[in-house]
Amino acid sequence: MDESVVADQWGCDVPLRGSQNQEAHVDYQRPLFAEAPDLPLPPYMLVVSFGLICISPAHGPIEIAPGTHRMRREEALRAVKSGEIEMQAVPLEIGDMLIRHPWALHRGTPNTTDTPRALVTVRYVRRWYADASREVNAIPLGVWQSLTPEQQSLMRFPIGEGR
Repeated sequence: MDESVVADQWGCDVPLRGSQNQEAHVDYQRPLFAEAPDLPLPPYMLVVSFGLICISPAHGPIEIAPGTHRMRREEALRAVKSGEIEMQAVPLEIGDMLIRHPWALHRGTPNTTDTPRALVTVRYVRRWYADASREVNAIPLGVWQSLTPEQQSLMRFPIGEGR
């Protein structure tokens, strides 16, 4: 995406035993140009995820519908519901990273184990992009101060108080 990328949102999804399939959905679908919502654009955001445990099929891995980030939303949903495009599970080993476009249809799947499935996700955007559509947790001040200036320059998060 170029050298001016920053991390601006982060979170962790943790389905427990008994969780259900999520509906297929996209993240952050806010077109840059409301008057042309289907205008094809080069990437200006991406999402990087990694597991805090090995995520096997039993742990409820994320499923992604390949190619749907380049389709009109209604068309993508229809193709997934009809089975024309199959959702593909993405199991992850410790150290694996999943890099995806946030507009690709995806969903969480049921965790059938007693181990919570923790999937950490960080959104990266081009520095000029701003989006206040979600509440973002603050980084504790002590953690922020422990980072180098170069590390801090790669982040755009609110800074909390105290340690």
